[in-house]
Amino acid sequence: MPFIGNQPALSYTSFAKQDFTTSATTSYTLNNPVANENEIALFINFVRQEPTTAYTASGTSLTLTSATSASDDMYCVFLGKAVQTVNPPSGSVGTAQISSSARSTNLLYPAFEVQLTSNQSIPNTTATKVQFDQTNLDTDSGWSGANYRWTPGVVGKYFFYASVLQKNMTDDTIVCYIYKNGSNFAFNQIQSGATSNANSCLVHCIDNVTATDYYEVFVYHDIGSSQNLGGESTKRTIFGAYRLGA
Repeated sequence: MPFIGNQPALSYTSFAKQDFTTSATTSYTLNNPVANENEIALFINFVRQEPTTAYTASGTSLTLTSATSASDDMYCVFLGKAVQTVNPPSGSVGTAQISSSARSTNLLYPAFEVQLTSNQSIPNTTATKVQFDQTNLDTDSGWSGANYRWTPGVVGKYFFYASVLQKNMTDDTIVCYIYKNGSNFAFNQIQSGATSNANSCLVHCIDNVTATDYYEVFVYHDIGSSQNLGGESTKRTIFGAYRLGA
């Protein structure tokens, strides 16, 4: 029948009833699981029993305080199922109840960022791995300071970025690479000026990541001798990534 107003959130229901075949025992099995004895109304010989005092219930187990006899009439009425809401109560869900994949989809996890704070000598004409020495963020412990690589560990689409600062280089080609599984995956190249003392090279990319992929940053220059890769307190030489979604 049509009506005016909001659609009812719940449907109408009737209570379920269970009849028991009694015997000289205190243990019975319920047809429907319950959280505790307060979710059923138990009647013995048409007299309602007091929960906790006369009986207890948990799951499908019903336990009486006193044993029944074969001549007793016993039945129970299930008082209804728990009402479900769209959202859980505030503060009722913790980190342990959320899977890593769910965290990643909704909260841009896993994510990390590392930084170089000390100068690193880079030989010329050789792609050299950047030895980041400070971890600014690492949500899922994917960064390895032993081999300077990040393993996301969670499948998905990720945004990667890297920036390197090379000091005291003039008329020099500078290349910043993001390596995937030991091979060049993305890079950017700049040419320093004739009077430039510091140059930053930035590269970024998006990649579909498997659970075992790992990523590193390498730097190349051709100035003709070893040069310092700048490590500073400000974020001039960094490497990071975060998950965009599945």
